[in-house]
Amino acid sequence: MKFFIDTANLAQIREAQSLGILDGVTTNPSLMAKEGIKGAENIKNHYKEICNIVDGDVSAEVIATDVDGIIREGEELSKIDPKIVVKVPMIKDGIKAIKYFASKGIKTNCTLVFSPGQALLAAKAGATYVSPFIGRLDDVSTDGLQLISDIRIIYDNYGFNTQILAASIRHPMHIIECAKIGADVATCPLEPILSLLKHPLTDNGLTKFLEDAKKFS
Repeated sequence: MKFFIDTANLAQIREAQSLGILDGVTTNPSLMAKEGIKGAENIKNHYKEICNIVDGDVSAEVIATDVDGIIREGEELSKIDPKIVVKVPMIKDGIKAIKYFASKGIKTNCTLVFSPGQALLAAKAGATYVSPFIGRLDDVSTDGLQLISDIRIIYDNYGFNTQILAASIRHPMHIIECAKIGADVATCPLEPILSLLKHPLTDNGLTKFLEDAKKFS
């Protein structure tokens, strides 16, 4: 499983990169605004900084919702760095744009996916990644992990190359369950990734080892 960090915070991206397990970054306009990044040129420069930190793909989201606007914005974003993946919303014009981008060799991430049917259309159009939002489904009493499972079955049935990028991950068990199902990527804030390091028996065992080591020093 690939690990992407879902943030625009450069310090958190550097920390995740320093772990040696970071495969990419996902962002969106809300995450950019959270970091105080405003204006097209500032956002472009921020993407450049992110690409300079990480080795893998960096999803950059378009704002437009019409096909011409999505294509125009996407082409501009793709020029920033070869690592840029154009993040496109799951709407009719988004699917049209994904088909266009696929024909031009531009990588895409179809976002705001909440059903197997949407994921199927994204794969048919040639999306590089599809982003099912499991946490948001859980919020409305729907099993987000079941969506990951359904998409995995469909993609395996037909040999689609589109990667399942599990998004809206809230806690470490989401990551573990997505890994068991076979999601290709998990994207989340830094904290759930760091939580995978933690176990009370590890802490207790290390304390005991250190205490025993002092007896013989």
